[in-house]
Amino acid sequence: MSTHKRRHLTRRRVLGASAIGVAATGAAVAGGAGLLSSASAAAFGYRDDGRNYVVDTGSSLVFKVSKTTGDLTSLVYKGKEYEGYGGKHSHVESGLGASTVTIRQSGSTVLIKVVHGAITQWYAARSGQNNVYLWTNKADASFTATRYIVRLKPGMFPNTGPDSWIEASDTIIEAGDVWKRADGTTHSKHYSGKRTVDYDHVGFTTGSVGLYLVRSNHEKASGGPFYRSLLRHSNDKGAGLYEILHYNEAQTEAERFGLQGPYVLAFTDGGTPSPSLFHDKLDTSWVDGLGITGWVGKAGRGRVAGVGLKGMDAKYPYTVGFANKDAQYWARAATGTGAFSCKGMLPGTYTLTVFKGELAVLTQEVKVTAGATTSLHTLSITGDPSTAKTVWRLGDWDGTPGEFKNAELMTYAHPSDARAAKWTGNITIGSGDPAASFPAYVWKDVNDGILIYFRLTKEQAAAAHTLRIGVTDAFANGRPRVTVNDWVSAIPAAVTQPSTRSLTTGSYRGNNHTFTYNVPASAWKTDVSQYNVLKLTIVSGSSGTAFLSPGTSFDCVDLLS
Repeated sequence: MSTHKRRHLTRRRVLGASAIGVAATGAAVAGGAGLLSSASAAAFGYRDDGRNYVVDTGSSLVFKVSKTTGDLTSLVYKGKEYEGYGGKHSHVESGLGASTVTIRQSGSTVLIKVVHGAITQWYAARSGQNNVYLWTNKADASFTATRYIVRLKPGMFPNTGPDSWIEASDTIIEAGDVWKRADGTTHSKHYSGKRTVDYDHVGFTTGSVGLYLVRSNHEKASGGPFYRSLLRHSNDKGAGLYEILHYNEAQTEAERFGLQGPYVLAFTDGGTPSPSLFHDKLDTSWVDGLGITGWVGKAGRGRVAGVGLKGMDAKYPYTVGFANKDAQYWARAATGTGAFSCKGMLPGTYTLTVFKGELAVLTQEVKVTAGATTSLHTLSITGDPSTAKTVWRLGDWDGTPGEFKNAELMTYAHPSDARAAKWTGNITIGSGDPAASFPAYVWKDVNDGILIYFRLTKEQAAAAHTLRIGVTDAFANGRPRVTVNDWVSAIPAAVTQPSTRSLTTGSYRGNNHTFTYNVPASAWKTDVSQYNVLKLTIVSGSSGTAFLSPGTSFDCVDLLS
């Protein structure tokens, strides 16, 4: 190589004094790996090996991106390769195939752009950081889902957790993606047990090396704060980390389009990623000058701040969500006061929804303006069904089946799991803890015909009452029909719910709905010493067997006084 060329490459790879986005303090990044010495940082830059662009972060990470497909084809951390399994690499969707891939360096940032039809995928490296920053811009529905999957070699991390399985010995029990072990426990990539609002990052660690995917703010994703989706999986053939932006499984919303990110692939020294990488703390000012299509920086965004909420139930957390066809956001309401603040929002008019637990109890419109804060006075909660007086109540109105039998287990296991209590069994109001005996889910082919026994006083038996049944989701148009003694209700109309599996894939989240039944006084037992018997059955125009038969999940059942 000529002296001139060596000097040119040295200038390109050395971190310059005018580098974009380098903090003056040299702030630490994930896992405590900060900006390295000038000798180490001199390696920062990229080269072309003929098939890939090879990016050296100037720290302990070197990664490759295919020049023809845009796949992430290599992740070498501290000299060890982590990427790839089953002959596949890491990529958006299931791999884009032939794409236009370009690369450029801007000071302390290397940026790779991958274009394939309606999707543009971006990768960025920053000097001295063991991170890969990613963005996905999807313009239309020509691809059916939006995800990025990081594929990892087998044996790099422990194969443990409800989202892990052993293909060599476990048995498939449903749809090719739910597995049962010899001990009766069930495992699946669906069984993360977390809602979007519950996590900032997912990943693996050996104790000395950690690899994590730090999620984006999900503003262009769909499903809201309580959506459950794929986060990670591992088996004896490899492992995967997911950033899911739109997934059809158990989906409650239409897909949103546009730029999503950054989300961050971060190596650490075994610990969890630095909170400075989390979407609500990440400094993205360095992105502003990179020319990423669709990027809106801090100056183009607004904020909503609320003084508080009136009428909260102290037993429950409250979340304030914001959604329109283009974006979604949410913020936790402060315990006690209900004060909330949501920043970094794209301008527009949003539906503001206050959630008690996961149940919508207030909605109104709010307008967001770039560079400004929309201030809201105290909001009074008017839609909490728990305020109604009742004869009896099973569970509580919080948008979840949390008080009912097997509810918690169902977020990380299949209903057939050996750890599940029997789905059958009847309930007597006034005896023990009736809610704990009531099943979180009822299926037509599994535990149909649940009986609830209760007594009424003379005055109560002389009047008509309204029975309410709240559901959180349904499969195959399953919905509850009731019989009270000899009185039989009409068949309720089906309500809009996700069209895919959910009750067997770790999620009870659909569209909360309340069925009401006006039970006449003539339906009750006249002898107040006798139990009235409420029979709950599942009706549907669809069919299925076992846990894939029509069914529904429950929020609350009560009889109004």
